[in-house]
Amino acid sequence: MGAHEPMAERMEAAMLRAIAPGVHVHESEFLMSNTVVVEGDIGVLLIDPGITTGELEDLGRDLQDLGKPVVAGFSTHPDWDHVLWHESFGDVPRLGTAECAASIAELRSHDDWPAMIAEGLPPEYADEIPMALLGRITGLAEGTAQIPWDGPTVRILEHRAHAPGHAALLIEGARVLVAGDMLSDILMPFLDLDAPHPIDDYLDALTMLEGQADAVETVVPGHGAVGGSEHFRTRIQLDRAYVERMRDVLDTADPRVSPGAPLEWLPDVHRWQVQRLTERGVIGER
Repeated sequence: MGAHEPMAERMEAAMLRAIAPGVHVHESEFLMSNTVVVEGDIGVLLIDPGITTGELEDLGRDLQDLGKPVVAGFSTHPDWDHVLWHESFGDVPRLGTAECAASIAELRSHDDWPAMIAEGLPPEYADEIPMALLGRITGLAEGTAQIPWDGPTVRILEHRAHAPGHAALLIEGARVLVAGDMLSDILMPFLDLDAPHPIDDYLDALTMLEGQADAVETVVPGHGAVGGSEHFRTRIQLDRAYVERMRDVLDTADPRVSPGAPLEWLPDVHRWQVQRLTERGVIGER
């Protein structure tokens, strides 16, 4: 199975597979969620590990087979499925942007935070999500340009699309962009509907990512198929068209929310986003 095969041609997901020199991906059954492993000199950087307890245990065994311990973790944003951890990875620095860490810390400050998260879990996975170590993220100083760790340079591209403190990561030597919850082949843009300027934030983030196009050979979305440089550019164009048509109060032609969408519930999410943005006055009435 090649790293750049389209989703329709993919077979059952492997566990840990190489997508570039020193970079591996583990795919979860939950929404094709991607964990990224970056090899360093003495250990690995673990990005957005997930999702179920069983999958995290399997990932831990795969990392043992790789022969390098986990020396650091990074969460691209504060959504529950990107701030998970397992005891087999060890007690190492788990990092995120300052705003990402502040957002999940605010949630964890509530006595009933596990119940608050449980409300949003998919019922079929609710009993399989490890909660004990969820969200224990240390925020980097604002403006930190790269992840501090003993390994390849990983640049932090922070923006405000999708979630507070969201970061894409550019693994420079491998020319891999870890996109977080953007640039998916199966999910249309999910805007941060509580942000002051959700439309502009998303378009600005796409422009920033597009500016890295010459440095990207492989893109890894938070959910969906790993793609090559051509997919990186195409997905930016598709996501921009989706957001712009929403801004301009036009019907979308996006295949991810059209009849025959890869996930049958996505058209409902699209309509919900439009409704929320309309109620806030961000976009006009249709």
